[in-house]
Amino acid sequence: MCGITGIFDTRQVRPVEHAVLKRMNDSQHHRGPDEGSLHIEPGLGFGHRRLSIIDVATGQQPLFNEDGSVVVVFNGEIYNYQELIPELQAAGHVFHTKSDTECIVHGWEQWGERCVERFRGMFSFVLWDRHRQTLFMARDRMGVKPLYYALLEDGTLLFGSELKSVLAYQAPGGRALPRTLDPLAVEEYFALGYVAEPRTIFKGARKLAPGHCLAIRRGEPVGQPREYWDLRFTLDARIGLDEACAGLRERLQESVRLRMIAEVPLGAFLSGGVDSSAVVATMAGLSTGPVNTCSIAFDDPQFNESEFAAMVATRYATNHRVETVRSDDFDLIDTLARLYDEPYADSSAIPTYRVCQLARKHVTVALSGDGGDEALGGYRRYRMHLMEERLRAALPPGVRRPLFGLLGRVYPKADWAPRVFRAKTTFEGMARDSVEAYFHTVSILRGPMRTQLFSAALRRELGGYDALEVFRRHAARAGTDDPLALIQYLDLKTYLVGDINTKVDRASMAHSLEVREPLMDHRLVEWLATLPSDLKLRGSEGKLILKKSMEPMLPDDVLYRPKMGFAVPLARWFRGPLRQRVRDAVLGDRLAATGWFERRALEQLIDAHQSGARDHSAPMWTLLMFEAFLRNVVDGATGDVTHAVAEAPALA
Repeated sequence: MCGITGIFDTRQVRPVEHAVLKRMNDSQHHRGPDEGSLHIEPGLGFGHRRLSIIDVATGQQPLFNEDGSVVVVFNGEIYNYQELIPELQAAGHVFHTKSDTECIVHGWEQWGERCVERFRGMFSFVLWDRHRQTLFMARDRMGVKPLYYALLEDGTLLFGSELKSVLAYQAPGGRALPRTLDPLAVEEYFALGYVAEPRTIFKGARKLAPGHCLAIRRGEPVGQPREYWDLRFTLDARIGLDEACAGLRERLQESVRLRMIAEVPLGAFLSGGVDSSAVVATMAGLSTGPVNTCSIAFDDPQFNESEFAAMVATRYATNHRVETVRSDDFDLIDTLARLYDEPYADSSAIPTYRVCQLARKHVTVALSGDGGDEALGGYRRYRMHLMEERLRAALPPGVRRPLFGLLGRVYPKADWAPRVFRAKTTFEGMARDSVEAYFHTVSILRGPMRTQLFSAALRRELGGYDALEVFRRHAARAGTDDPLALIQYLDLKTYLVGDINTKVDRASMAHSLEVREPLMDHRLVEWLATLPSDLKLRGSEGKLILKKSMEPMLPDDVLYRPKMGFAVPLARWFRGPLRQRVRDAVLGDRLAATGWFERRALEQLIDAHQSGARDHSAPMWTLLMFEAFLRNVVDGATGDVTHAVAEAPALA
C-alpha cells in the first residue's frame, strides 16, 4: 500500500523541478512512511511513498523493466501475482524482484493495455513507456484504490493517490491547479454526501473511475478514459440455496487466502456484524495461529456492538483488542476535512478513523468486511425499495404519481413517530420512477431541501443540473430489469466507491495501515451477480446466502440480529455539546462568503433540529463538513496530513 504522484508533459519535454515533485510526494508521506523515491527524466517525474508489505527487501518504486524503458508507480496489491510471474517468465521476461509491482511492467510489455484485465486486486498505477512515448494509468474494478488527475492549460498532467498531492503542485512562475469549486460537484455533495466519480470538487481535477484506464501519447490530444470492466447481472434461476452456499464458502475462502499474503503483521477488523465476522471465521480456518482482531466499543449502548464481536473472538480464540470511543468523539472534524481533501459527509468516518488507529498499533495489514451489503443485498433500504416496486408495478403511473405526490406533500414528517408511521418518504418515493425513488431514498438533502437551502445564484450556476443524473447515467448501463440487481448496481457504482471505499482508504492510510476487502474480490462479485435475487434478499432477511452459508461457523445472535451499523449520535451532539459550534459554522462567514446558501433557510433548519421538532442531523453534518472543507482545504492550502494526524486526540 502506497502513495503515488507525478508530473507528465503531454506536449513537450520541459524539465520537471525536483523540489516541486518532492513537495507533491511528501504531501502523501502518511500513505508510505517506509520509503520515498523519485524518478525524473525530461518531461516526466514520478514520485512514490512506500508502505512495505510484499517483497520488503527489494520491492522499491518507481520500478523499471529490464532495459529501463518502462517505469511504474503503483498503489495497492495484485493478489494473483504469484500466478502471473511464471507465465511472464515463460514468455521471456526477467524478474529482478519478488514483488507484485514487477508484474505490471512486464504485463504491460506482454499484453499492452489489456494487462489490466489480467490483474486481480486493488490497485491504481501509472506507467511510462519511453519507447512508445505513452503514459498509461489504470484503476481497479471496484474502486478500492483512488487516483486523481488534472490537465493544466499548458499541457502539464498531474496525478496522485490523493487530491492533496495534485494541489501541492506549484511550478516556477506560479502555475498550479486553480482551486475553483465546481457547482455541479456541490450539488452532488449535498445530495449524496460525497462527490461522485469522475467529478471532483475542483473544476480542473478528475477521479479516474473504477474499471477504467487512460492512455496518453505525448504530442497527441488527451482523450477520455476507457472502461475495461463492468459488472453484469446475469441472474440464473436454476441455482439453489444449498449450491449457492457451498459456492460462496469456497469463493470466500479463496478470496481471504489471497489477501492473507503479507510479510508484515496481519489482522482483521471485527465489528460484530455478519460481514466482518464471516471474514474472521474464514481467516481462522486458514491460519495456523490465532487471528489478530480489533474492534471499537462505544460508551453509548445504542451504538455498541462489542459484545457480538466478543462472541466471535471467543469462538475462534483470536488475539482480540478492544478500545472504547466516547460518544462525544467529535474532535476530528478539522482533521477529517484535511484527510479527505473534498467535502465528505459520512459521520462514520470518525469511528472508522479510530478503529484504524487501534489496528495500526498491532498490525500493518487488516482485512475488513466492506462491500458485503452492496454485493449481497444487505441494506435495510433494499427491502423498502422492493416493497415500493411491487406497488409501483400494481398502479399505473397516471394514478400513482398524482395520488402519492399529493400524499407526500401533505403528510407530516414525523421524525418522532415509530418507523412504521413514517410514511412521508414512502409516499414521496411512490410518486417517482424506480431510479428517482431510490435516489430520493439515499439522498442526504433531498431535492426540495436543496432547492430551499441553495441561493438563486447557485441555482443559476447549476443550470438545471440535478445529482439524479449520476444515477440516471449508471442505470442506463446496468443491463438489468431486476429491481434488486438494479439498485445493487447503482450502489456498487456510487455509494460503495464514493462513500465506503473513500472512507476506508483515507482513514487507514492516515495511519499507514493497509486494508484489504475479501468481499470486494471482483471474481466473487461477478459470481454473486449470477445468483437469483431471492438468495440475497428474501422477505425481510438480507444477505440470506451469506448467513445460511455461515450458520456452521457463526452464532445465530451474530447472524440474525438486527443490523446496527457504524454510527455516531449526531442528533444528540447538535442539541448538546456541538449546539453552538454547528450554529456558528453553518451561519458563519465562510459559508456566507460563497453566496450559495439562503441564510434564513439555514436558520430554520438549525432551529427546527435544536428545538427537537425535527431531526436534521444528517443535513447539518453535511453543512458542517462543507464549512470545514472550505476552511481547511480551499483556504488552508492543504499540505502534509501527517501533522493533522499527529494532533488528533488519542482514543479515550
